Amino acid sequence: MNVSISGHHISVTDAMDTAVREKLEKVERHFDQIQSIQVILSLDNSGASDGGQKSHKAEAIMRVSGKEMFVQACEDDMYKAINEMADKLDRQVRKYKTKLESKKTQGAGRDGRYEDLTTADAAPAV
Repeated sequence: MNVSISGHHISVTDAMDTAVREKLEKVERHFDQIQSIQVILSLDNSGASDGGQKSHKAEAIMRVSGKEMFVQACEDDMYKAINEMADKLDRQVRKYKTKLESKKTQGAGRDGRYEDLTTADAAPAV
């Protein structure tokens, strides 16, 4: 899995890099056919002008064969944003994997049903 981590209006520290990679390991455990993940950590100052706190944003674009998934999380702390982003990505991956598995079983359902009938009829009577 190719992971690219970049910062926008923020420098990515070693601790941030490690946190992102550790969180994405959980995603990779659930689905091993990931081609690449691009993570962008940024500092959003749009709420800072009216006295609000600066918002930390973590975005991820994950590519699997034939599909691209995007998640985004905004929090007041960068590590909270990273955690939330990884959780959202993990939920999307599990949902995608469930869809793939259900399509796989639906396609084989008809053949399996006929095969079971023929093997039950062919069993010798004792």
